[in-house]
Amino acid sequence: MVNTYKHGAYGELGNSIAKSAIQAGTVAVYVGTAPVHLVKGFKEAENINLPVKLNNFTDAQKKIGYSENWKNFTLCEAVAAHFDNGLQEIGPIYVINVLDPDIHKKAEQTSVDATFVNNVAEIKTGTAILDTVAINKYTQDVDFTVDYNFTTGTMIITALNDKIKGSIAVTFFEVDTAAITKETIIGGKTAEGVYSGLKAIDLLYQRENQIANLVGIPGYSDIPEVYAKMINYTSKINGHWDAYCIADLPLVDSTGKTVDTIEKAKTWRTANGYDSEKSDIFWPRWQDVRTGRIYHLSTLAIVNYMITDYSHDSNPFESCSNKEIPSGKQYFGPTSKNQGFDQATATADLNAYGIGTAVFWGGKCVLWCGHTAKYAFGKDIDVRGIDSHYMRMLFHCTNGFQRRQASNVDKPFNRHLKDTILIDEQEIIDSYISQGGLLDGSKILFLESNNPESDIINGDFLFDLPVTVTPRAKSLTGRVAYTDAGLRSLYGEEA
Repeated sequence: MVNTYKHGAYGELGNSIAKSAIQAGTVAVYVGTAPVHLVKGFKEAENINLPVKLNNFTDAQKKIGYSENWKNFTLCEAVAAHFDNGLQEIGPIYVINVLDPDIHKKAEQTSVDATFVNNVAEIKTGTAILDTVAINKYTQDVDFTVDYNFTTGTMIITALNDKIKGSIAVTFFEVDTAAITKETIIGGKTAEGVYSGLKAIDLLYQRENQIANLVGIPGYSDIPEVYAKMINYTSKINGHWDAYCIADLPLVDSTGKTVDTIEKAKTWRTANGYDSEKSDIFWPRWQDVRTGRIYHLSTLAIVNYMITDYSHDSNPFESCSNKEIPSGKQYFGPTSKNQGFDQATATADLNAYGIGTAVFWGGKCVLWCGHTAKYAFGKDIDVRGIDSHYMRMLFHCTNGFQRRQASNVDKPFNRHLKDTILIDEQEIIDSYISQGGLLDGSKILFLESNNPESDIINGDFLFDLPVTVTPRAKSLTGRVAYTDAGLRSLYGEEA
């Protein structure tokens, strides 16, 4: 019996069916801060609290700016990870920037003496709001122009007439990221219909016709309140879509205590409720030896999920575990004495508790993960929550069903429509089976027992999709035993 009024195509997870306990493209969305103050005309660029599509590194610089100061401008980490990782660039990605230079700025203007040589002056800065640059008695874009060189990290002022020359005072406002709080990241929706922060993910489908598959908030997902809203806001986005969340555990908690050992990480994870089946959680961080950059493992996981999905026509049935990441080492913080751990320790002390990490294994640096945050060895949980790719594939099925069947809503539900839905959806399921993502026996059903006349009269129809996601080869054991039978070969002839 349907307990809530429905009008549309819906997807939901039923209870797992298991005898033993034992999407068209992957759309990644990041929420955080970007140096949009380095982009001229940011007010008209629609790059604040709205989804912005980034196709490559240059495109990112043009739309949201770029800075190597990832602590203050967290979305730049995602840009570098996807488009400058030294291994495989992958995109596009969508970002939601919460930094508003009109709001998050210092109260007083900054004044710098700039020297013009051949009508050009350069000022080293990463915080100047380009649109606020002023020179006394002169007008921007009339008497001078302002641009930014992302390679050198300098603001370039070009005089358009001979009146601006020599040393002259230049004033501008600077952004202040200290004004960004966890509430800014979480965001919400006002009575006037204005979205902000994480809640702006709701605008992705409406504005871009895209459904979020993966969500990351590097630099903020290790805040418990942010993680909780991350899980909440990505459940039934727009009333329909489910996204999988990738989060981190902190290196320093909110009280200033370090979380730089495995035992501290496990204790913190339990105490702060990082245990959703809708998420991966990672610890510690990763330092790239090529560039010295320090990545959140959640960011590298999203990159590898996208690369792996791409190899399967964007169907998310394979884990991102044991996939290569930039060569580097585990990072526990600038003051930590922890020298790191190996694959065996990562397996026994982190993976067994639902925590993903990164190690050197098989001759390369790889992510070492695979379980959802719900998992703990020996813990009784729903089968679907054991592995990340189980949940991701189930979401892929429910999201896909809704998207494909949206056009059939409000049509007459006769036998032809019922059979068409069954045939079309079974073809999709069969394609997943042929690719290796689902096992034989996965199917779609229209059961009389789940469609009582009272629901049918009200126009509510339920299709069941019992599917078996292909398990991963988490461990491969070769058992070798000594036998003396071979000794007989030494005689060269039968005894």
